[in-house]
Amino acid sequence: MKGIWLVAWAAAGICFGQTAKTNPLAGDPQAAEAGRGVFRVYCSPCHGIKAEGARGPDLTLGVFNAGSGDADLFAVIAGGVPGTEMPAFAARFADEHVWRLVAYIRSVKKESAAAKGDAEAGEKLFWGKGACGQCHMVNAKGGRLGPDLSRAGRQRSLAYLRSSVVTPGAEITPGFATITVVKNDGSKVVGVQRSIDNYSAQLMDMKENIQSFWRSDVKSIGREFKSLMPDYGKTLSATELDDMLAYLTRLKGEETKR
Repeated sequence: MKGIWLVAWAAAGICFGQTAKTNPLAGDPQAAEAGRGVFRVYCSPCHGIKAEGARGPDLTLGVFNAGSGDADLFAVIAGGVPGTEMPAFAARFADEHVWRLVAYIRSVKKESAAAKGDAEAGEKLFWGKGACGQCHMVNAKGGRLGPDLSRAGRQRSLAYLRSSVVTPGAEITPGFATITVVKNDGSKVVGVQRSIDNYSAQLMDMKENIQSFWRSDVKSIGREFKSLMPDYGKTLSATELDDMLAYLTRLKGEETKR
């Protein structure tokens, strides 16, 4: 199959010897479909099976931290992003395979609905009544128990953010499961997962202290894929919820400097 693809591209006069500024496979549905297969194997563990985000950002928004041009996407896939979980794939993929992935990512772009609330009122709710800043950080301000939301509007769709606020336990961001440790005296320590394996666990407790435990030294260590975040669908009015979402979608952070 690979040979057939390469022959077809060669016959079409497509050259991959030098990285182009735009995808030479742009608009090719066969290339996008081939990219989908590669994406599911290598990219879906972080970005979700439909590219709608998980540990990594939602790629269906069409807005990316390192720039939104074809060459920017190619550079990120091929070279990775230092200081993040995004690895470099240049050693595994030839240029044509990277361009297939770019074609697939372009093909899944969705038009995101605009938030209809008041972002300024939402910001006040975030730091005030909602107390979201106790667990979430925005631009180096706030708590560390939950995911950093500095780029929430760049990384997540409005629908995803609404679901996260109203039903926080429906989908847990990877790495943020709840860990409960029962000590030998019966007391419990509850916190957010930092690491866990067959022998030990490390968590951040509600006071943001990092605690580590050996399974052999305690009664039990349990992990639950549930959120410690409250259900704001029960504590915020419809208007307040719209305002909060308007604020979250406005959080774009800065583009990653490469």
